[in-house]
Amino acid sequence: MRVLGIDPGIAIAGFGFIDKVGHKLTPVQYGCIQTAAGTPSQERLLQVYDSAAALMDKYKPDCVAIEKLFFNRNVTTAFDVGQARGVIILAAAQRGLPVSEYTPLQVKQSVVGYGKAEKRQVQEMVKMFLRLSAIPKPDDVADALAVAICHAHTAVMAQKINEVRR
Repeated sequence: MRVLGIDPGIAIAGFGFIDKVGHKLTPVQYGCIQTAAGTPSQERLLQVYDSAAALMDKYKPDCVAIEKLFFNRNVTTAFDVGQARGVIILAAAQRGLPVSEYTPLQVKQSVVGYGKAEKRQVQEMVKMFLRLSAIPKPDDVADALAVAICHAHTAVMAQKINEVRR
């Protein structure tokens, strides 16, 4: 199974492709989509969409896992991130890819085993799970890989539950 994990954003959207074979997780490609401040929002959203679509076409994931919007005090930022999430989900839907959404708490619980884990703990576990030599930078990239790992762990359990129900 190839998973595309996304940490959405309008300025920086982290992405990470991982392959899961058995219990082994292997990084395929990771990085971030960046847009320039001061660029009109419609152009930034188009850049995010086009980049996400191109990545999906190139690396052909089986599914997409994206972080749910965590609403904080900055409403403007929340709207911008929500719009970026929307265009990424649209790109996945146009390709027939299933999209799963995870809260930051779910990602931390899955990757670290503790829902209130510190960012550094999550980054260290991403590095360990994927056998990377360094923590991916910027933080958005490590976060995207954590979302992908969360889905890889969760998808197995969901599949087993569905098998039992049948």
